[in-house]
Amino acid sequence: MKTALWLYLFLFLAFFDLHAQYPILTPFAISLGAGPAFIGWMMGMYSLTHLPGNLLAGVLVDRNGSRRYIVFSLVTAGAILLLQAHAQLPWHLLMLRAASGFALAFLSPACMTLLASLSSDATEQGKYMSGHGIVHTLASVVSPAAGAFIVAKAGYSGTFTSLGWLLIATGIMAFFSVPAPARRLVRPVNSAAPPLKKQDLPSVPISDANPVSKRYYLLPFFVSCSQGVLFFELPLSQTGSNSIVSTGILLSLLSLGALVTLSLFFLNRFSPGGRIAVALLGMALCFFALASLHSIPASVILFMLGAAKGILFPAMASLFISLGGPGRMGRTFSMQSIAMSLGAFAGPVAAGQLRAVVSPYFIAFLLLMVALLLLPPINSTKLSTYSSKWNGRAA
Repeated sequence: MKTALWLYLFLFLAFFDLHAQYPILTPFAISLGAGPAFIGWMMGMYSLTHLPGNLLAGVLVDRNGSRRYIVFSLVTAGAILLLQAHAQLPWHLLMLRAASGFALAFLSPACMTLLASLSSDATEQGKYMSGHGIVHTLASVVSPAAGAFIVAKAGYSGTFTSLGWLLIATGIMAFFSVPAPARRLVRPVNSAAPPLKKQDLPSVPISDANPVSKRYYLLPFFVSCSQGVLFFELPLSQTGSNSIVSTGILLSLLSLGALVTLSLFFLNRFSPGGRIAVALLGMALCFFALASLHSIPASVILFMLGAAKGILFPAMASLFISLGGPGRMGRTFSMQSIAMSLGAFAGPVAAGQLRAVVSPYFIAFLLLMVALLLLPPINSTKLSTYSSKWNGRAA
């Protein structure tokens, strides 16, 4: 539990640091002379450079453990922010954002792999993933306002400098607090002990014997697409002089709805497949209501949408833990991150191209319904068989 608390602290500081930049990056890029198209590429480049980082993170975390990659990701991202404080041209900002996307691609797979290894019990793992969601949600609620406040007091350069040193300090704390991976014990060649017989060898599943079906990764892809559609369309649908304020309030209600269901730890006792199906249906109905039922206040719909998200994401994490099993956690979570990065890129692009033809909210509704239809049948008994053979604390 001590390790989980340290991880939650590091994740909160990292997410706080990242989300605090969201209201800053666009006006900072404009101050450097960037146009709207260039800003779009700058924002998208962060997701694109996530992909090679996620691919490397999956293999390396499984092979070498999580600690070194958590430290590397935090310290490197902090150093990039220190350089970002001195950017003079839009191209400087583009390259630094690309480098930041690659560096931070290691953080989420490493942290979630370590959290999953803290217990072999499915319910406990679900609680750890719910805690991860709570930390992320709290950071997303607090940090944008904090970032705007720091900019008002210290300017862009001072803000990026302070956030960079915060990430570096977090990485140093992680180096001393996150446990190192256990070393494998190898019997000396000249040992007098008798050789192990085949029946004496531990029964450990081979990591590549049961690879996760690529069909499962369509789930985070479609979910991330729908979220990208929401973040694209919501600011455009708000009109008037207080449009920025109203958008911020609605996004806060979305996070508060997620926080409510993330705090209901008893939900982790239910099977991941059932929770995923219920959450997908609830999110799809919320998007349908945003597209067609204008008599329902948007604040109510977004709160319910957030509540469905709070059910979905811990269940999706539990599903991938069960599918991946021992030896494949890093690769499984990295593939999930890749699917979500692709969805976050494809969703707004599709919404922007089709906005004149159909409501983007209806596109999100269709995507979630397709995800629900494509969700493979989940045999909870089969998925839990690894638990009795896997000592998660050995990692």
